[in-house]
Order: sequence, then C-alpha cells, then structure tokens
Amino acid sequence: MTARVEKRGFATRPADPEQWIRTAEIPPRASEASAYTARLTIDVTPELRGRIKIAAFGRGVTVADMLRELLAREFPPPPGDPT
Repeated sequence: MTARVEKRGFATRPADPEQWIRTAEIPPRASEASAYTARLTIDVTPELRGRIKIAAFGRGVTVADMLRELLAREFPPPPGDPT
C-alpha cells in the first residue's frame, strides 16, 4: 500500500500571531491610495452605509478617503512616533 499524503488546508495560520499580522516594508508606489496595504472590514447597517455614501458624495471624495481621514483624525499617531 502507498502512504497517505497529509493534505494541507487552503490557508494555514502561523503559530506566532505577531508574525501573522506583521507585514514587510513595502516601498511607496505611484498613487497615494496604493500606499494603504491593510484592509479593515466592519459591519454597518444599510442605513448607515447609505448615509456614509451620501456624505462622501456631497464632499466630493470617495468613502475610503473620507473614512481614512476620519480614522487618522480620531486616532493620531502617538507623540514621538515617526509616522
């Protein structure tokens, strides 16, 4: 009989959680939007999503740009942080 080959899952998590979330330094690209490499997903109600989209449209910006600005304003880098 032949030996059974152990199948690996589609994606396996690293044993070290810090290594899992850490990313390599990526040089800046041509467009500013491409500098954002982390994706954040949140659940909102359809009504809130609609209000966000209307606000962004009214300001003449994308939802992503508007939310990036809001998050940067609400969560500024700590004092002395080089970023």
